[in-house]
Amino acid sequence: VVFIGAASGALPKLRKNEILIKEALVIWAIGLSTNFTGAYFLPQIPEKTILTGFALVLVVAGTSMLIPAPKESSERKVSPLALIAISLVIGAITGLFGIGGGFLAIPILILFYNVAPAKAAGTSLFIIAINTLTGFFAHYRHWDEVNWSIPLVVALMALVISRLASRHSSNISPATLKKAFAFFVFAIATFTLVDTWLIS
Repeated sequence: VVFIGAASGALPKLRKNEILIKEALVIWAIGLSTNFTGAYFLPQIPEKTILTGFALVLVVAGTSMLIPAPKESSERKVSPLALIAISLVIGAITGLFGIGGGFLAIPILILFYNVAPAKAAGTSLFIIAINTLTGFFAHYRHWDEVNWSIPLVVALMALVISRLASRHSSNISPATLKKAFAFFVFAIATFTLVDTWLIS
């Protein structure tokens, strides 16, 4: 489901040259090591700890998007060491929390490398797509346990929504996109914390 939505949103970005393909592939490839390491230790961590950690990661990502962008407007190249560090962090978070992880690249690329929000989002979608596709094939032994009618319907909805969002994103200012992303992840974090500590 996540792959369908992310890939559908990434395709228009690819046509507009709004994806840092080389950086995204490096983040995916290097992150595989910490991805599998995180997944290995996952069963030993209490569920509440995992969900709380997931929510805190979202809060940090959302807060970083509300920090004013640097005055310098030119895009800076991501250094090899920084790219490795980003890859390992995203891989670990993907393995621990079961999320595409690419969304974490958005605030990093915007704040530290002055990448345009549209290009950062495109790169993020590409990372999420290849991360989730990798995870999908890694869990092939469980495919027969899945009721495929549910994910197929949700995937179709994700496909339609992502294409509509991608088509209209160019009409929205970068500042508005950053705020929308921030409040979106805040909402998910709040729901996760409330469900984990007050409802469950």
